[in-house]
Amino acid sequence: MNDIAAFKPEVLEPACEWAAPDVADPSAWTELLSPSEVDELEAAVAHAFSVSDDFLAIGKAEFPLPTLGARLRDIERELIDGRGFVRLRGLPRERWTNDQMSMAYWGIGAHLGKPWPQNAKGHLLGDVTDHGKPVGDPTSRGNEIGLVGLDFHCDGSDLVGLMCLQTGISGGLSAVCNSVALHNRLVRERPDLAAELYKPQPFDYRGEQAPGKPGWYLMPVFSRQGGRVFIRLIRPYILASQRHADAPRLTEKAIEALAWMQDQAEGGAYSVIMDFEPGDMQFINNYHVLHGRTAYEDDRAAGKIRHLKRLWLETEVLEDRPPHFGKANPHWLKAAKISRLDAVQ
Repeated sequence: MNDIAAFKPEVLEPACEWAAPDVADPSAWTELLSPSEVDELEAAVAHAFSVSDDFLAIGKAEFPLPTLGARLRDIERELIDGRGFVRLRGLPRERWTNDQMSMAYWGIGAHLGKPWPQNAKGHLLGDVTDHGKPVGDPTSRGNEIGLVGLDFHCDGSDLVGLMCLQTGISGGLSAVCNSVALHNRLVRERPDLAAELYKPQPFDYRGEQAPGKPGWYLMPVFSRQGGRVFIRLIRPYILASQRHADAPRLTEKAIEALAWMQDQAEGGAYSVIMDFEPGDMQFINNYHVLHGRTAYEDDRAAGKIRHLKRLWLETEVLEDRPPHFGKANPHWLKAAKISRLDAVQ
């Protein structure tokens, strides 16, 4: 794309396109753990803690899954080359502690990829729960607020995982949307808008940039590498970048294209909504699937606080990426740690 004016976007990975009717049956994307697989996970959790209670010391080798591991490899391939999302169900939340749940999730994540930091705190295992930040706070991030829904967006890694420790009293439904289908429809119907999103767009760092660096960074919404499409869409962060006087100004075409993507994502033709039960895990291919969430409400006095653990993962299946997707944020990586937040306390 040296000559962006001559660049013509193309339909990419049509085999990964799906529409709402294709995923209407939850059994198609829900993987139920068998009793023997739960036993295998319980043994792996016990083994991991016998090695170390420091999650950072636990990798795939320290979390042996002789049977489930093969199934996870198939799931990983489906995430990259197929539907792009999955819900795992069956962890015994009613009898496992938060630490056991988190170690099981961390270990499963280790079989799917390498963990990346998610914020300036360096959290490799992070949290999605209401931190009480006001919605208008320019440094707030979606995982920290609960009283409003989240627009469809991507996170900053190959895969994003969520595990539900506890639900609130209402709301908090998860929504996923096929961004490959949106990309290809935009290419077919408005190639001029698609071409605009292949140009670098400014994203707000939300106050988590390295010291002395700008409060924004440049990243195209659409990228192509080796015949694959890579999508990074966080519309609120792109729009928020305009609060920085030194950030590039968004073009009218970019604003129109971003609005088109949001309208199509929210229209329901390419999305599905799912609930989370305590113990459920969800994994998503960030490049092919957008995710969002309905607003939720907690009851702190009753201890009913929605709390999910989050992983950002670099998959081993995807060998070739655009350069701007090739590594974790080095500023965040320096502070790598595990969040042991207990939202109920």
